[in-house]
Amino acid sequence: MTTHPRNSSTAVTPQTPPLESGDRLTRPEFERRYAASPISKAELIEGVVYVASPLRFQQHAEPHSRVDTWLGTYVAFTPGTRSGLEPTVQLDLDNEPQPDIVLLIDESAGGQTRLTAEGYLEGAPELVIEIAASSAAIDLGDKKQAYRRNGVTEYLVWQVFESQIAWYRLTDGTYQSLPVDGDGILRSVRFPGLWLAVDAMLAGDMAQVLTSCKPACNPQNTRSLWCNWQHPAPNLTHPCPSQQEKLKIPKSPNPPLPLPRGEIQNCATL
Repeated sequence: MTTHPRNSSTAVTPQTPPLESGDRLTRPEFERRYAASPISKAELIEGVVYVASPLRFQQHAEPHSRVDTWLGTYVAFTPGTRSGLEPTVQLDLDNEPQPDIVLLIDESAGGQTRLTAEGYLEGAPELVIEIAASSAAIDLGDKKQAYRRNGVTEYLVWQVFESQIAWYRLTDGTYQSLPVDGDGILRSVRFPGLWLAVDAMLAGDMAQVLTSCKPACNPQNTRSLWCNWQHPAPNLTHPCPSQQEKLKIPKSPNPPLPLPRGEIQNCATL
């Protein structure tokens, strides 16, 4: 869990009020009180402070782990992308959330976020994911509006109580739900090959989640390692190579080509 740095010189004093849920603060004042408090996680959403409650395993920690596995696999096979857990994101003067998971395009590849000198994210990640207790959670209210207004391109919310996953795409200034296809798959528009088998994810069948993903997101398809190199793209319609063939995959004598700015490439785009 990412937290703000603490030190003895910023202990709560009469000059530094405590940080409490419901406080209405600007982002600079929120950061000042947060740095001086022992609180491990708090967010500023539309100018209101929300201090995190203890998290339950089945209702939050386990779904969080499943999504992290899915996204981490995608990042491993997709150059130019980065993911992180609960980063502090500086959106605007009224919003500093710590989303459960973010997937972003690296700044060097044309992404819309940057790292501050303190190591926090500034700007809107391309994909934000939140694990919500229910449809009544702030994740589908003020936080969703803050993400929309600041240009978070895609927003995924797992509503645990309702056993639903909603994936939104920012279109003409509003969030539109991405459709689930006939195979029960949600497909990202911003990130080629980032597919989600909804029922498998809800059921905890991670093997099916990863198998159902586009080939570049499938760790068993080692031909994905050849993407973005200077030799011809592999034929992904062939079955995965045997273990002996895997050991014989040659290394390219040339380094990867630089990615065009603002574009993400993987086997799904070839």
